[in-house]
Order: sequence, then structure tokens, then C-alpha cells
Amino acid sequence: MLNSIRIYSYSRCATCRKALAWLQEHQIVHDLFDIVETPPSREMLSGASKQLASRKLLFNTSGVSYRALGADAVKAMSDDEALDALASDGKLIKRPFLITENGSVLVGFKPDVWAEALLP
Repeated sequence: MLNSIRIYSYSRCATCRKALAWLQEHQIVHDLFDIVETPPSREMLSGASKQLASRKLLFNTSGVSYRALGADAVKAMSDDEALDALASDGKLIKRPFLITENGSVLVGFKPDVWAEALLP
């Protein structure tokens, strides 16, 4: 369990900027991390992978890093290899990547999903 909401964001990502504006609008206190400079730890990504229906949901499939690897190479990775790749390159991770105070993970920004998870 965490003491605060952690959000991993990329300053040049329009979706991330929308998510941060949404958090500010709803006065939700959070700790902000640059997903490229300080990507989520392998341990955090492992926990997220267990929560999500598919590890594919962790990948930023429209990003340059993902395209450089190739979808087939990513599919061929073991779970450990995928987690290592994600932990070593923040641009591979779908963003924004948010961990709630109770440890739930949200990837991407969908206001209705975020509202359900974060608003009282």
C-alpha cells in the first residue's frame, strides 16, 4: 500500500497533460514522475501486469520504442523479458501510468474509469 497516488507521465504527451489537468481539476493530490527519466520499477510493473487482463495493456503500442522492437518480438517475449524491457524504457509503457493509494493500477486516461477509481 502506498501513501499517495503516483502518476508516471511524459511531458510531451497530450493524453498525459489531459490526465494531469483532470487530477488538478478534481484536487487530487499526487506524486508526479517523468516516465522516461524515472520509469516505474520492475516490481511495480509486475504488480500491474498481474492486475491487468493482459500484459499487452502495459505497452504503448503506438510509440516509437514499441515499433522499433516490433509487435512480433514483444509477443515472443517471456513475461520476465517483457517486464525487463518495460522497466528499462519508460517510452514502452502505456501512459499515463497511475498507481492509486491502495495499489490499483490505471493505464491510459479514461476520465470515467479514473473517476470511478479516484473520486469518493
